Amino acid sequence: MSLRSLTYGIALTLMIGWLLWIGQPILVPVIAALISVYVLSAAAEGMTRVPLLRHFPAMARRGLVLLAFTVGVVGLFVLIIGNLTDVVTALPRYESNLDALVTRGAAILGIEDEPTWETVRLATFDQIDMRSWITPLLFSLQGFGAGLFVVVLYAAFFMAERGTLSRKLVIATGGEENSERALLLLQRINERIGGYLFVKTVLNIVLGALSYILMLLIGIEFALFWAVLIGFFNYIPYFGSIIGVIFPVLLSLAQFGSFVIAGGVMLALSAAQIVIGAWLEPRLMGRAFNLSPFVVLLALSFWSTLWGLAGAILAVPMTASLVLVLAEINSTRPLAVMLSTSGKV
Repeated sequence: MSLRSLTYGIALTLMIGWLLWIGQPILVPVIAALISVYVLSAAAEGMTRVPLLRHFPAMARRGLVLLAFTVGVVGLFVLIIGNLTDVVTALPRYESNLDALVTRGAAILGIEDEPTWETVRLATFDQIDMRSWITPLLFSLQGFGAGLFVVVLYAAFFMAERGTLSRKLVIATGGEENSERALLLLQRINERIGGYLFVKTVLNIVLGALSYILMLLIGIEFALFWAVLIGFFNYIPYFGSIIGVIFPVLLSLAQFGSFVIAGGVMLALSAAQIVIGAWLEPRLMGRAFNLSPFVVLLALSFWSTLWGLAGAILAVPMTASLVLVLAEINSTRPLAVMLSTSGKV
């Protein structure tokens, strides 16, 4: 490779990275809608296995799953808003429980008088006004709700245009042979990514339901909200399960003011994560996305740096799609082999 080619390659990479970063407000909803269409299409195909829905036209099945998706998104937004209001109401009680917990801990360690806990609390916790965070959070939720609406709108248009894709590919590629190759590539991407996302979504729903039952038995407040959050964060490889468990553990600490109960919550939710992630997921999913673990970690770091939480969730399906495309081009096929798990692409 010549120095000129290397320079052009580095410049092109930097330019693409800058465009991805600056174009985040537009690209994230579009890609999120595309990923949603994968799941919705897999769900629509799965409806053919249900006797009552087997004879429904394809458009009717897609309409049903799109309606269910819309209702789910609206329900998620309503759940977030409702729980935020309840958290604001419960804040004084949580602060009181944490105050009593730290005071007991200081007494056990014998440091309540050096300096006094009252002095430490006045200098630290009392300087934090939790209610002052609510207004910026409400504005963030307003933007989140608008983003969800755009994703649903894009997904609806993508679903509507799936039927004309084959005809447009024939025209765009200039012949039947090229269009068949493009369609075959799209079919492989659809099968790989759609299968991965559908199974992952089902597993996350099972994980959320199991976590909800455990938190309900323990008596944790806002159990449904935390269960949805656990299932949502589980889309993020490696770190998502840890992040999902931390929040309800911290809430249980504030709610009950007990390290013992918080430890029990952590053990129970971690056990649910292990059952789903280490036992059930490998059996149902196998190696659906065929990516090296290091590549998954690298993709997670790259996309989360560019797009934050949205990038972390979309990292695996976007990288898996890229590997499939690279495998179809002779000059980039060695790169696809290096990015895969076993070298078979």
